[in-house]
Amino acid sequence: MKMITVAGAHACGKTSVILKTAELLLKENCLAGVMKLDCISSDDDRIYRAAGITNIKYISGNICPDHYFADSISDIFQWGLRENLDLLITESAGLCGRCSPHIRNIPAVCVIDCLSGITAPQKIGPMLRYADFIAVTKGDLVSPAEREVFLHNIRLANRKARVSFINGLTGQGAYRLAAFIRESAEEETIDGKFLRFTMPSAVCSFCAGQMQLQQKGNGGRIKRMWGEENG
Repeated sequence: MKMITVAGAHACGKTSVILKTAELLLKENCLAGVMKLDCISSDDDRIYRAAGITNIKYISGNICPDHYFADSISDIFQWGLRENLDLLITESAGLCGRCSPHIRNIPAVCVIDCLSGITAPQKIGPMLRYADFIAVTKGDLVSPAEREVFLHNIRLANRKARVSFINGLTGQGAYRLAAFIRESAEEETIDGKFLRFTMPSAVCSFCAGQMQLQQKGNGGRIKRMWGEENG
């Protein structure tokens, strides 16, 4: 079974890109299934189901979705095998720019939209910098000059990845992502594989549910803020 990881910020168009790409692959008799991971709630499973795409949904709740993903991905892979999928697509929750759900030797896709700001590619961490394919959405909503600057900043952050503009409404450009997936190798298991980058830390007392603020600090591995006062 082939597998790819798809990551990106909230509402950047991940589901639309996956949907259009999966529809192309289904026409080639490639049975694709999607694991949708979100933090609070999601109706995307209904969208996939309406399109005839096998899917499963997880809600991480108050747990960092990256940690939830890493702890559950082996079970998700086994689910894909039980469903006899040809391709398993995992869609991350897109909680923060520090997310890193990509796995070594597993094709990694990052989705980023042009409306996130010209400097957004430089603010997004491992999920863009360690991606193999970068899908740029909502390019039709900005000027050609803005698209060029945006593309340039993507290249500054990741010089090796393939980059393609994809229209989530029409599916234009999705064939490039479909071609990238066709070239990928099949995997028998992901047990023993490594993440491409370390997870965000989640080891302070706030992570354990503390709500009260206090000056003396809260323990755990957490950096304190030290700023300079401007008179």
